[in-house]
Amino acid sequence: MGSTATEATLPQDFDALRTLILDRRQLLPKRLAQIAAYALGNPDEIAFGTAASIAQSAGVQPSTLIRFAQHLGFDGFTSLQSVFRERLRERQGSYEERLSGLRGDTPGLSKNRVILNGFLTAASQSIQTISRSAEEDVLERAVEVLAHADTIYLIARRRSYPISAYMAYAFGKLKIRNQLIESTAGIDPEILSFARPQDAAIAISFSPYASATVEHAAALAARGVPVVAITDSAFSPLAQSASVWFEAAEGDFSGFRSLSGTMALAMALTVSVAERRRSL
Repeated sequence: MGSTATEATLPQDFDALRTLILDRRQLLPKRLAQIAAYALGNPDEIAFGTAASIAQSAGVQPSTLIRFAQHLGFDGFTSLQSVFRERLRERQGSYEERLSGLRGDTPGLSKNRVILNGFLTAASQSIQTISRSAEEDVLERAVEVLAHADTIYLIARRRSYPISAYMAYAFGKLKIRNQLIESTAGIDPEILSFARPQDAAIAISFSPYASATVEHAAALAARGVPVVAITDSAFSPLAQSASVWFEAAEGDFSGFRSLSGTMALAMALTVSVAERRRSL
């Protein structure tokens, strides 16, 4: 069957599956790596689609999906797909359902304190994870790129947007020219058309990736504008467009995902860029 995982080590949830895929990304044959990138970048499509439709979107043969599943230890693609479907069931619970999950009694603690402790724990775990994954040479290269940029374009959507908004505020206070991409008139592509290779961009997105962020980053990279990305996977489409990228895997509490680690990384970048510019 070509399986390299045993029954005991078979991933039982999406996070475990993602970790397994990332651990093996350097060893995957070209076609299997292509599917891996598609799967981590489009988990909802894997959950909803048929083998034929997924294979067409990923640009492979349906039989390659089976080989990919078996390579990870599953007996077939349907078994692998069930992990993606379970993730979808967990993530698509309404906010009311998430809140309901917080209403259990904890002896000696109020419900409000349980919630606070949960989010503090998730935030602490996120910070520790990003501290371990942020390599010093990557940080140095990112700061160097951004410090030499005439204008820094900040690109993010949905839950990633608060990160870019705060970076814009901090860059402004530090007298560093920047442009937050948030046009209510829908002219973001026109604004980004002013970017040149002597500028730079910071793009932030996590799975499921914001299509506008991915498209803007790819367009800038194609024009020679260096992109510094903050994302959650080596298979992220943002990583493919980035000159430098950081892996930021955030923890969550009861389905609500923390931004604490990413915010700390973003502020470290912002202040480091200002400090580096002082010596230019």
